[in-house]
Amino acid sequence: MDLKKLEEDNKRLVEKFGAVAVSNLKEIPDFYTFKKRLIYSHRGFDRFFSALKKGEKCAIVSGFNASGTIHLGHKPVFDTNLFFQKKYGIPVFIPISDDESYVAGKVKNQEEALKYSLELAKELLAYGFDPKKTYFIIDQIYTNIYNLAIKLSKKINLSEIKATYGYTNEENIGLHFYPAVQAAHILFPQEKFGIKNVLVPIGPDEDAHIRISRDIARREGYTLPSILHIFFLPGIDGEKMSKSKNNAIFFTDSPEEIKKKVNKAFSGGRDTAEEQKKYGANPDIDISCIYLTRLFLDEKEGKKLTENYKSGKILTKDVKQKLAEELIKFTKDFQEKLKKINLKELDKSILKN
Repeated sequence: MDLKKLEEDNKRLVEKFGAVAVSNLKEIPDFYTFKKRLIYSHRGFDRFFSALKKGEKCAIVSGFNASGTIHLGHKPVFDTNLFFQKKYGIPVFIPISDDESYVAGKVKNQEEALKYSLELAKELLAYGFDPKKTYFIIDQIYTNIYNLAIKLSKKINLSEIKATYGYTNEENIGLHFYPAVQAAHILFPQEKFGIKNVLVPIGPDEDAHIRISRDIARREGYTLPSILHIFFLPGIDGEKMSKSKNNAIFFTDSPEEIKKKVNKAFSGGRDTAEEQKKYGANPDIDISCIYLTRLFLDEKEGKKLTENYKSGKILTKDVKQKLAEELIKFTKDFQEKLKKINLKELDKSILKN
């Protein structure tokens, strides 16, 4: 496993593309994703946070692909969005890109994309988003989004799309047009509701896409959206977490599935228990230790676990058992809430023409 490679994705944004390290901010929110370096860099977050504290109108836009399902890697961004929604009462707009999933061939047809979109919306409410302050933009349902996309499309040319996405002339035209739709999602709160202070939390691999949206915003006279770059969490195998690699812990996994995955997780332990007791483990590369310290344990608990693991006082099986317990408790709570979702509330949260 090469955790440093994942960190390089974030560092490259700071060094090459003009993002700013969060460590350089004069003030950060009192929340674990900022304190535990799960958010590495930003664009204009200081301006957004200042407006938020002044009581100005603010919003979050946080998109999701309709071909996936929620997993542990999404927890930092979900928790960050919820922190701002609960503490400051701001709306969260969640575009679920059923159209991009279709034109990119990630789903069989539009019907499947719509089905996945509705399931995701339900899961996100179960996660804890306030149905009265959360707005799902599903493009097959809220087709008005295309009017804004058409307006914005005049501010971007084909050369920019090809340079950013690597698309060729052989790619279908839906893929070439989708960046205008994505820009429409991001600028929608400003266009529709006059909310100029908008925050967009993303993974570092999405920064190029958002730079296009910011360029369009600049050319069209909108206030630039602020960006937070969420640090990539590795999958259980130490590589980038994804559905296709089957290396993620999904919130709908059963206790048996969780135990099986945790047992397979990349370890920083020694070959034998005797060696580990004598020489200790490497918690910096141990997936179970990373998940526990960054996502579930407070600073004091995390420090104690790390020290005991490093010194050989506890073994890999102990760390894995602790993680499995935390994950099973977390997913069980989520699954119980999912069963109780009010479909009428869900329907009200989905934007319609």
